[in-house]
Amino acid sequence: MGAAFLLRSQYERNCLSAEEFVIRSPKITGKEKTFVFLSDLHDKEFGPDNRRLLQAVSGADPDAVFIGGDMMVAKGTADLSVSLALLSKLAKRYPVYCANGNHESRMRRETSRYGTLYEEYRQALEENGVHYLSDQRAFIGGDTAVYGLDLPDEVYRPGGGTLPEGYIQAVLGKADPDRFSILLAHSPCFFPQYADWGADLTLSGHFHGGTIRIPVLGGVMTPQYQFFYPWCGGCFRDPKKDRSMIVSRGLGTHSVNLRLNNKPQVVVVKVASNSIF
Repeated sequence: MGAAFLLRSQYERNCLSAEEFVIRSPKITGKEKTFVFLSDLHDKEFGPDNRRLLQAVSGADPDAVFIGGDMMVAKGTADLSVSLALLSKLAKRYPVYCANGNHESRMRRETSRYGTLYEEYRQALEENGVHYLSDQRAFIGGDTAVYGLDLPDEVYRPGGGTLPEGYIQAVLGKADPDRFSILLAHSPCFFPQYADWGADLTLSGHFHGGTIRIPVLGGVMTPQYQFFYPWCGGCFRDPKKDRSMIVSRGLGTHSVNLRLNNKPQVVVVKVASNSIF
């Protein structure tokens, strides 16, 4: 039984599932846009040079690719070769907007261990055309803005921590009320705060889908030891504010190298005006 479990987990970790979500908003005044969201690669390779992952992105024909962080494993050491190679290839084909996760933040914070590795990583990506959004925003056409939020270290502690009141506005300013605002925020724990700030769509990851997913109950355990946490993966709505959050199940693993009923995910988001559908 245990051997079958491990074999199934190994099989799933090498799968790719491209899943599409549709978001409608009156703020979208131009044509329908297609975005791909990738998160939590953790040095995973799907075929030589990540060929299968690149093919999955190409199949979606996106207008832009969003990166939700944790593209490497920064735990003791950090190897940036896989993430740099993938993001550089993507940036040659599409506009790429990259935000930090807790592993990028750890590299930046722990200079005694990682030295200037974070700055070298960021510089290499920017030289290859990646828009690196560390507490910054960028515009996509005339009706869409994308923001990359660096979350404070304490929110990644066991149990989830808290986000200080007013933190998002303090580092990003106010959300543009006239544009469809997309927020790249690695942890999904603070969806109400993201929505209150003005994010029409939040894109998160971090929880790897809950590692093992059980029908109806959802993900079993997050990396922060939260059990059956409701926002482990999927699309969630705040109907009162007409705002949404999509949580990627991620692409790779680390430390706990298990997946069950939880295939690695390429998120495809179609955003359009209400009148199109």
